[in-house]
Amino acid sequence: MTRVGVLALQGDVREHEAALRDVGASPVPVKTVVELAAVDAIVVPGGESTTIGKLLTIFGLLDPLREAIRGGMPAYGSCAGMILLADEVLDGVPGQPTIGGLDVTVRRNAFGRQVHSFETDLDVVGVDGGPLHAVFIRAPWVERAGEGVEVLASAAGHPVAVRQGHLLATSFHPELTGDRRVHELFVRMVATGR
Repeated sequence: MTRVGVLALQGDVREHEAALRDVGASPVPVKTVVELAAVDAIVVPGGESTTIGKLLTIFGLLDPLREAIRGGMPAYGSCAGMILLADEVLDGVPGQPTIGGLDVTVRRNAFGRQVHSFETDLDVVGVDGGPLHAVFIRAPWVERAGEGVEVLASAAGHPVAVRQGHLLATSFHPELTGDRRVHELFVRMVATGR
């Protein structure tokens, strides 16, 4: 069974664990370097990107996670996770630590503050079965996607789901709905290596 770590420092940890369990993966909360070394892939959950970044530094996970992802560990980031996986962040806090690896520029809180949160249906490349219900909460969007980045879905004229090799990111929160197709896509990426 595929062991998928869920970065368990802050954010939607339990929701991602439940979604992964529902699609046949074995979720493992990750708070230490030892736990990171024991998983096949990692999910960086939604939450607060600056807080997660600070906690990655405090827990000594920032550099090991960067190295694991550079070394080919599959990673999926939702909302704050997209921000943390991005190579460049706009409207971030000065000195905000990120993991990087995904050749995109994202804008934090691009759709607006908490009161501007919304839900919509999206067609997502690689997700069969019709539109996916997407929940956006203080969500980022992609302003620039590098040549090797595939845009899987867009909203308001901006990419909101992207994939680059072993990395997947959404600015919305599929873990908050009963629809498990994004998690299925990620687990399939981990299992097949593509």
